[in-house]
Amino acid sequence: MTDPGVLDLAVLISGRGSNMLAIAQACSSGRIRARVVRVIADRPEAPGLGLARRQGLETCVVAARAFEDRAAFEQALADAIEASGARLVVLAGFMRVLSPSFVQRFQGAMLNIHPSLLPRYPGLHTHERALAAHESAHGASVHFVTPELDAGPIVLQAQVPVLPGDTVERLSARVQRQEHIIYPEAIGQIASGRLRWVEGKPWLDGQPLLQPPVRIMGDTSA
Repeated sequence: MTDPGVLDLAVLISGRGSNMLAIAQACSSGRIRARVVRVIADRPEAPGLGLARRQGLETCVVAARAFEDRAAFEQALADAIEASGARLVVLAGFMRVLSPSFVQRFQGAMLNIHPSLLPRYPGLHTHERALAAHESAHGASVHFVTPELDAGPIVLQAQVPVLPGDTVERLSARVQRQEHIIYPEAIGQIASGRLRWVEGKPWLDGQPLLQPPVRIMGDTSA
């Protein structure tokens, strides 16, 4: 029987699914009152599908290349989400830019995590760009999805140091460890009712969220 007090999630992936796994484990352990009801991949070869199945999660493939155009793909994707009964769509390494009409369909009910301290470094290759700019800090941002790429309201961030001699791989690993912490945390805030979408804006604990919390991590390991 479905528990109305548990937030049902549809998690969208394209690759390894490490954030999906972190979210699923936070759900199954009871750390957050949420449940992954379907993992949807846009690529049948996505390694995260096998990972999800080993966790006992329902999976679904909506392969973009199987459709004649973007509109047909997005209609099938929306149908798969809605058929799952999910109340929150979670983009977890989903490597497709979604159209404004699709985003508006799920406005206020779709989250993404981005590997930078937005608004710095939207788009791709964030770690390379941070290193090239000699940043002293880098990180990850959880945000509501809006039509403009990586520009939706930020609800939670984690900051990590950029260390002398860092490579893209070392910095990426440091950021990803924090992604696996803050993404379940933000979802948990929605599941508990603390974080809500109100008239086009995020509210936290009954107040407009004007400045997202930043978790500053002093991790100096690789």
